[in-house]
Amino acid sequence: MNLFRTVSTMFCLALMGATFSPSAKADAWDKETRITFSAPVQIPAVHQPGWGVLPAGTYIFKVLESGSNRHIVRITSADGLTVYATILGIPNLRLKATDKTVMTFRERPAGQPEALHAWFYPGKEWGEEFVYPKAQAVELAKSTSTPILEMPATVKVEAAKPEEPQVAAELERAPVTAVAPSGKEVEIAQVVTPPPAAETLVAQSAPAPTLAKTASPLPLIALLGLLAFGGGLSLRFVETRSL
Repeated sequence: MNLFRTVSTMFCLALMGATFSPSAKADAWDKETRITFSAPVQIPAVHQPGWGVLPAGTYIFKVLESGSNRHIVRITSADGLTVYATILGIPNLRLKATDKTVMTFRERPAGQPEALHAWFYPGKEWGEEFVYPKAQAVELAKSTSTPILEMPATVKVEAAKPEEPQVAAELERAPVTAVAPSGKEVEIAQVVTPPPAAETLVAQSAPAPTLAKTASPLPLIALLGLLAFGGGLSLRFVETRSL
């Protein structure tokens, strides 16, 4: 009887393992991150009227699915219900990847909020360096003595609904350059380090977990058949012992 119990237990565990093993989890393709600012922060691009500076608090940053090779980032309230801004990021290299989210800022004159510079996702060497509308970029370049990524002055900075599709579409089409502290326009290469092709891929919705292309249901069927056969033999053995 002990042998029967042992064989039955092994059979059940093997069957559970073959049938219910979870698939590998998809990557965090949208990089959704909850971020808390301890002080007001100036943000770029298109935002709700009066929200060009985010008050201290908690926000969610998330990369949108996009049809272009640009990274469109949305900033929402902590509950995800209110969209405060839709901003444009260009991939840029940092010296070393970290296991935590890193936000960097541009220093501003005393009494003014720091300006959002870049966002680095855990484990990634390339992060999002944010692009400012022209007027903001010129001011930041002068006050920080560093080149700043800029968009044309024609991009509308405030919008009642920064989450509308045309906002992201406008950011995808807008030409991006950089402005030097002198006010002269310079190439993006003077500000950011171009990433490898894999880093420029647009965000895609996470696919449903699937088996590898080489996988086939035949091995699983064969395994279940073998386990069933083994279970039958064990029952037959017990019946014989009991006679």
